[in-house]
Amino acid sequence: MIRINENYLKLRPSYLFSEISRRVAAFQEAHPGKDIIRLGIGDVTRALPKACIDAFHLAVDEMASDSTFKGYGPEQGYAFLREKIARYDYRSRGAEIHADEIFVSDGAKSDTANIQEIFSGDILIAIPDPVYPVYLDTNVMAGRSGDLGDGRYKNIIYLDSTAENGFVPGLPKEKADLIYLCFPNNPTGAVIPKDMLKQWVDYARHNKALILYDAAYEAFIKDGSLPRSIYELEGAREVAIEFRSFSKTAGFTGTRCAYTVVPKSCMAYDSAGGTHSLHSFWNRRQATKFNGVSYPVQKAAEAVYSDEGRAQVKELIGYYMNNASLIRARMQPLGYTCTGGENSPYIWVKTLMDSWDFFDMLLNKAGVVCTPGSGFGRCGQGYIRISAFNSHENVERAIDRIEQVLK
Repeated sequence: MIRINENYLKLRPSYLFSEISRRVAAFQEAHPGKDIIRLGIGDVTRALPKACIDAFHLAVDEMASDSTFKGYGPEQGYAFLREKIARYDYRSRGAEIHADEIFVSDGAKSDTANIQEIFSGDILIAIPDPVYPVYLDTNVMAGRSGDLGDGRYKNIIYLDSTAENGFVPGLPKEKADLIYLCFPNNPTGAVIPKDMLKQWVDYARHNKALILYDAAYEAFIKDGSLPRSIYELEGAREVAIEFRSFSKTAGFTGTRCAYTVVPKSCMAYDSAGGTHSLHSFWNRRQATKFNGVSYPVQKAAEAVYSDEGRAQVKELIGYYMNNASLIRARMQPLGYTCTGGENSPYIWVKTLMDSWDFFDMLLNKAGVVCTPGSGFGRCGQGYIRISAFNSHENVERAIDRIEQVLK
């Protein structure tokens, strides 16, 4: 008799974005031909930068010739891309990260989901609330969560992120082993100042804990005083793994390319207290389970760092941030408090009613899709997330419709 992993039975009945898709599909079936504007899931809508497309084409042409064809590449990523990442994303900002500490992958979602495999099943996990569901669900699947009760798992340390603390959680009273942080934050759009991030680094060093730092939206930071990487903080190399993505930065959501940084000085411990390199563990995991990102995709990602690529990516980010500014500027006069949208492509809106009820109202009356905050955790109840990832025209039409419903 084949048995299942019963931890899957502890998961909430539906993944947040699957439930959104189900409700939208039901609405479309009931109202065929009704125009829907999607400002929910954070998928980009504009084409890849021209520099990336040109590099993509050249790489595909290489695959058409025996003399330049590429088969299996290195599981960690090609050196040409890893070296550009280290130079432009880290050393240019004073963060001493080396190319061989970077692992190219098919997405930050995959990496943040898979990284927990290299840790013991009985460690204590600290997760912000509200939170990107993948952090929590993968630890539930792995058996670390305990049972679900009153909307929360009993073995998880929840870090409440509320309006009172600016959606930047404080240090836990308990001793956490593994800590998930995401800034600019998904879903709230909040950002963390250097002095507050330094407190987390100090906490991890003092408690021999590890921070998993999701910086997938760092390119949207406008404020130069804010950290773009946790490695800008002294001591972070020893206690942090960082995740980044080309998905939102350069429109690679359908192309799939991201990377994870695991410094060689980042250690964890066995049951006897012995130290082990997390870099070597992650390298072993990737070499066993992953065959690497395709050569044409990595060449396209490398083009992000060319002069043309950087200019085009800057324009792309500016386009979406103009959308974010428009959403904030139109929602606030309606009496809705907004967070994010200034250094992040997400706007976190206080709804004054149940999150799913507000979602249904906008879908049914305005034909606009947002994301209900309660789907991200208990502290998200009473909020929605609006994404700036759409065309200017669609964002303007969506806000016009929302105004008509809410006034």
